[in-house]
Amino acid sequence: MIMVNTESIVGVEIEKSLGVVYGNTVQAKHIGKDIVGGFRNLVGGKMTEYEEMFRESRDIAEKEMIEKAKELGADAIVNVRYTSSSIMQGSSEVMVYGTAVKIK
Repeated sequence: MIMVNTESIVGVEIEKSLGVVYGNTVQAKHIGKDIVGGFRNLVGGKMTEYEEMFRESRDIAEKEMIEKAKELGADAIVNVRYTSSSIMQGSSEVMVYGTAVKIK
């Protein structure tokens, strides 16, 4: 599945727009990693525990969006955008959305 954050794909003609598709997930780290992340927040440093959580969340959301696009018969997703929000301390929502398209 081709995914781009532009309105078109260089060298490819879009035949038909199939609609907006999205994927989202809410993730939380277990208490141990949350405590380590909280400690790093106090003393400084790279917060790998939360980076890992966001990576996992993004992957899950992307897979969900791609599945929805495949169900529509899409070959690609254009104009892909990501958004995230904090639900509560230690958990976050990641949403990805774009337009599913059929290409020639």
